[in-house]
Amino acid sequence: MLGPIEIEVIRNALTAAAAEMDITIWRTSRSTTVRELLDYSTAVFDAQGNNVAQSARIPQHLNSMGAALRTLLDRFVDVAAWGADDVFITNDPYCGGQHLNDVLAFKPVEHEGRRIAYVGTLCHHIDMGGMAPGSYAATATEVFQEGLRIPPLKIIEGGVLNQAIWAMIGQNVRKPALMLGDLQSQLASLEVGAASIMRLTARYGAAALLEATARILDMSETAMRAAIRAMPDGRYEFEDFLDDDGVTGDPVRLHAVLTVAGDEITVDLTGCADQQRGPINCTPAMSNCAVYYSIIAATDGAMPANAGCYRPVTIIHREGSVTSCRAPASVAHRVAVSHRLANVMFGCLHQALPDRMPAAYYGGSYVATFQTEGEDGSREVLVEIEIGGTGANPVKDGVNAWSFGMHNNSNIPVEMIESQMPLTITGYGLLPGSGGAGMHRGGLGLFREWRLDSPAGIFTANMDRFRFPPYGLAGGQPGSLGRLMRVRDGIETPIGPKSDGVRLVRGDIVRLETSGGGGFGDPAARDAADVARDGELGYLRA
Repeated sequence: MLGPIEIEVIRNALTAAAAEMDITIWRTSRSTTVRELLDYSTAVFDAQGNNVAQSARIPQHLNSMGAALRTLLDRFVDVAAWGADDVFITNDPYCGGQHLNDVLAFKPVEHEGRRIAYVGTLCHHIDMGGMAPGSYAATATEVFQEGLRIPPLKIIEGGVLNQAIWAMIGQNVRKPALMLGDLQSQLASLEVGAASIMRLTARYGAAALLEATARILDMSETAMRAAIRAMPDGRYEFEDFLDDDGVTGDPVRLHAVLTVAGDEITVDLTGCADQQRGPINCTPAMSNCAVYYSIIAATDGAMPANAGCYRPVTIIHREGSVTSCRAPASVAHRVAVSHRLANVMFGCLHQALPDRMPAAYYGGSYVATFQTEGEDGSREVLVEIEIGGTGANPVKDGVNAWSFGMHNNSNIPVEMIESQMPLTITGYGLLPGSGGAGMHRGGLGLFREWRLDSPAGIFTANMDRFRFPPYGLAGGQPGSLGRLMRVRDGIETPIGPKSDGVRLVRGDIVRLETSGGGGFGDPAARDAADVARDGELGYLRA
């Protein structure tokens, strides 16, 4: 039996393997979406498909990849026929995936013919075809409009790349060199991860690795149960709203009832709205991510984040709802629901842990997609995901323009955009006055401006928080609402936050203003020195 020191050494080695996979994708990827925005994740799974170690990447991905792998193992793959030199990929949301941009790739790891682990990657690809550049259609009403659906299939079999599948994918996307280049980086990352685990197994043996992965999951479960026991038993209820689904114009309710009982939590999502016509729908694999993330975030952070943390948590869905949609519902902007659901979970958890939980963060992905059209007919695609301010908490202000919640993205540097595309960033900075007032102020949102320098272009927006601002807590005020506009010849024209096919001409400027976070506590109780400092730093609206 392994001792605690050996378990910890193996746990850290598995985490290091996931981190090596992370670095491999970062160093070898082609698109700005992956290389600069860092919209990808890597993880290591035990022999049953449970997430046991992960890189420091994106909660929306990491809390779903194990569910995706287990869906493949349970429903689509003959496990006995899945060889150590085979790689399965899928992007189908109804086969365990997220939205179609997110391609999952998995590879088993074996030692002397014995299955000991799996390694997996997920990358958000710059384009997967469909009705909108960047495959982020704001008004799609069924998944068929959103792009190429890849069922679970072997992209590599016996170590040999399936050229027919490779060609089929490249033929159906707008930027095949970038997309296939990023897919190559995923495949390379799997090899790096598998090699790391095989080295570890050569040192400790297969039996020891299998024992260690089981005990690592048990340790996280034990730590999570202890964290839940520290919460007061009770029933905690909260709701928030999305502006709309992009098609009907009606608000979309997100509602949760969180019940703490001993060392277990039950989250009832049956009060959420019905699935929508527009592309904001989630499968349980998507919406569960927000629940798991929020509960893990509410703890003291002492436990390794893995599938063991999920065991004390029961999530109840209503099939046909926006958190448990039926095929072929559109899902391109499913992260709108998961972000808002995280805000709802924070509202529930604040009632149980009023001295820990912050007010609402910006709570959405501000997805801005441009397709430029050159004189020679050439087309370039840019997908930007902007963020806003975080909510203030009981002891300090929110953070300005900080990737938070279901996010863990970076920004795409101005120089990278301007050197590769006929776009100029004419403005980028913090948005004064956007954070909610409070004893502790909400973090500021940001503004960003893109000027089109090609003869023509198309703009697509998938955004929210334009009607319902990020809430404050304990008397704190809400953060600001978002704004989006086109500026042509000095004249501002509003753009709907969920818009497809907005035509641009040379010189047009698209300006986005994102939400600040909610404030915490009575604004009248804010320290005068903090108010003065806000003024000195230009954080207050003139």
